[in-house]
Amino acid sequence: MNLQPHIEQFCKRRDELESALSSPDVANNNKKFLELTREYSRMKKLADLGERFLTLLADIDANKELLKSEPAGSELAELAREELSELEVEQTKLGLELQYGIIPPNPTDSRDTIVEIRACAGGAESALFSADLHRMYIRYAESQGWKVEPMDASTSDLGGFKEIIFGIKGQDVFRKLKFESGVHRVQRVPATETQGRVHTSTVTVAVLPEAEAVDIEIKPDDLEINVCRASGPGGQGVNTTDSAVQIQHKPSGMIVRCMDGRSQQKNKEQAMKVLRSRLLEQKIAEEHAKYAAERKSQIGTGERNERIRTYNFSQSRVTDHRIDLTLYNLPTFIEGEIGEVVSALLANDLKERLAALE
Repeated sequence: MNLQPHIEQFCKRRDELESALSSPDVANNNKKFLELTREYSRMKKLADLGERFLTLLADIDANKELLKSEPAGSELAELAREELSELEVEQTKLGLELQYGIIPPNPTDSRDTIVEIRACAGGAESALFSADLHRMYIRYAESQGWKVEPMDASTSDLGGFKEIIFGIKGQDVFRKLKFESGVHRVQRVPATETQGRVHTSTVTVAVLPEAEAVDIEIKPDDLEINVCRASGPGGQGVNTTDSAVQIQHKPSGMIVRCMDGRSQQKNKEQAMKVLRSRLLEQKIAEEHAKYAAERKSQIGTGERNERIRTYNFSQSRVTDHRIDLTLYNLPTFIEGEIGEVVSALLANDLKERLAALE
């Protein structure tokens, strides 16, 4: 793709916005000023990247010309070859960022995110794998500098999770994690298996952009709120106070509970956050199908043949079926090193969205 025309547009728009922001009419209109400030921040970043990209292209051409003129194996030729390799890696990276800039930004990509993991087919083994996926996402979040906030969990007898819900806050969380939604299939010998047979189990993952209060209007009369005594880990304070909160949204029938915190008020706030995000996801699915799918289509029924990804422990293999990508690094992948798949899914999404624009 020839990026130069797009870079010229980024630079032109950056300059236009600089002039507009200095206008008294804009300065006196707070809403307009904020809108233009956000757009200017994005355009300036893209214009700066574009100018750096064009400089890289010139440097790459200069090194190629030097390689043609210098004798093979000379010290200068080797230096040029090493620099060329580094420049081409940076060119690829910047090129991808600029291509993302061509596409209109998804308004939910910058949102904080709520992740819901549920055990499906496979019983106790499915619950154990839910715990593995939970740990995987926690460690990936830590590597990205994101903050994780527990919300609710239902544990199984063997230490796994029948269901676990947690929030993640940080830069581009939803953009990077939204493709994790779906059925995750695991093939391994369970801890409870006495004859060494490989079992196949599934877990569903739903990744929801966190809703803001202005996104969804929830009337108090539409809510039925119940409190009860929390159970499970958390110490004496949790187990002896009526801190658990369950909220039912009567128009949609959605039920959300939260009992992770000691405070009833804190649990209510967390439950409302989850409810708003689920309602926002439903609204997005109905009005803007290109941004997200409905929960049912997002995670399916949990059947094994609906999987988006397979984790085969005996072969140390992880396969993402949507992009036909197979890696043989399952031990490190399940410990949170999922960046290669995240990048490949983002690149595939970019390719599809650019094709749609064309």
